[in-house]
Amino acid sequence: MTNAHQFNSNNLASATTPFYAGAFQALIDGSSRPILSAADGSTILEVGYACVQDTAAAITAAKEAQPAWNEVLPIERGCLLRKAAQIIREHAEELASIDAYNIGSPISIMKGDAGAGANQIDFFAGLIPAVTGETHALGGDTFNYVVREPLGVVARIVASNHPLMFAAAKIAAPLAMGNTVIIKPPEQAPLSALRLAELIGHVFPPGVLSILPGGAECGSTLATHSDIAKVTLIGSAAVGRLIQKQSADTLKQTLFELGGKNALVAFPDADIDALVQGMVIGMNWSWCGQSCGSMSRVFLHDSIYDQVLGRAIEQISRSYRPGNPLDPNTTMGAMVSQAARDRVMSYIAKGQSEGAKLLLGGQKPASQETKNGCFVEPTVFGEVTQDMTIAREEIFGPVMSVIRWSGDEAKLFEQVNSVEYGLTGAVFTKDISTMHRAARKMQAGTVWINTVAKHFLGLPFGGYKQSGLGREECFDELLSMTQPKAIHVQL
Repeated sequence: MTNAHQFNSNNLASATTPFYAGAFQALIDGSSRPILSAADGSTILEVGYACVQDTAAAITAAKEAQPAWNEVLPIERGCLLRKAAQIIREHAEELASIDAYNIGSPISIMKGDAGAGANQIDFFAGLIPAVTGETHALGGDTFNYVVREPLGVVARIVASNHPLMFAAAKIAAPLAMGNTVIIKPPEQAPLSALRLAELIGHVFPPGVLSILPGGAECGSTLATHSDIAKVTLIGSAAVGRLIQKQSADTLKQTLFELGGKNALVAFPDADIDALVQGMVIGMNWSWCGQSCGSMSRVFLHDSIYDQVLGRAIEQISRSYRPGNPLDPNTTMGAMVSQAARDRVMSYIAKGQSEGAKLLLGGQKPASQETKNGCFVEPTVFGEVTQDMTIAREEIFGPVMSVIRWSGDEAKLFEQVNSVEYGLTGAVFTKDISTMHRAARKMQAGTVWINTVAKHFLGLPFGGYKQSGLGREECFDELLSMTQPKAIHVQL
């Protein structure tokens, strides 16, 4: 890191152990682990990771706190959530710097994460009065009605690409509905969540909000413990399948937002400027392609293939260069860890060995400020076919595969839908019939038309197939944190 853009350790939380029962707690059976900076490979500090007994103690505190929290008037719960959101906004810069230095994403991008997390809190706080009951006229001397009650304790396991945003956003729906919530931050990046606990933990009664840094033992305990009513995950499909199995014995509810191998489909009549911009923005190069919604497969029609690809490569190479994530001028960050970078490099090697044409990047950048970090250049492969590994498997890194297609639309969508994932997709065309037809054929939870990578609170976000279960960022997420109770009265 250059002297002008160094990390300020004063931004970190004053304590680095699990937060539950209203305070940072001494470890019971957990242990301290070093947290590394993806930016320069250095050890930032050591964090106390919860193990089985630590996690069980947090669950007990959350269970004991839940009945009283449910008795708090809904309007008051909303006020407390809005207070937490405002605190997050006030500390956006320091929270952004923690994530930038920890996971290596540019601080200019991470600043927006605090606002996005706070916005979700406000969104769900505002929806609390919209969750109402029902009455049923069944005849006779009876009165029948349905109420919605909280589930109990909800555990939410979040991902490393947006640690602060996910930790903040995922407290909202459970707490709004009278549940208590346990956030398990990503194993590689718990620092912003610990600072979040320090900033907003006092807003809620003890036990209502818990933050548990931890590894596999912590996650497994959350998934198997009988006092956890629901467990949610933002992560890989493999981890989602594991948690689903672990939660089966207690018939736990689950909600998963998992991986993606998303397709951008460009028809011959696409607006070229918008299409190029979509390829540039849709891959999420800024955070090194580490996004489940990235447009990592681009299907370009043969008639526009060379023109569009050439322009996109030129713009990508000009716009995204890995650098110091604490520098506000940096446009592209690092992979979250050395293991993640090694995984991406292995996929790049695989793409070359299987015959894809490397058109951009494919290397570890060699600049002075990136040499010790987990950086990978923005990488574009051309002449990819759908049977290649880089077109089938989620890389979760800055690697785009460009596939040429021509007239057979049925074969096109057979290839688009041939992967196990179905999170997002994009279609570029000027023809209204084509856009609607393509959107229907694409097996994905979100389809963007002539744009990419946009989220709107209120629209459901989630995936088909192995990309997840359930929907978030919408009213359905709020309802999913409740259970209906039917009440029959004999008059």
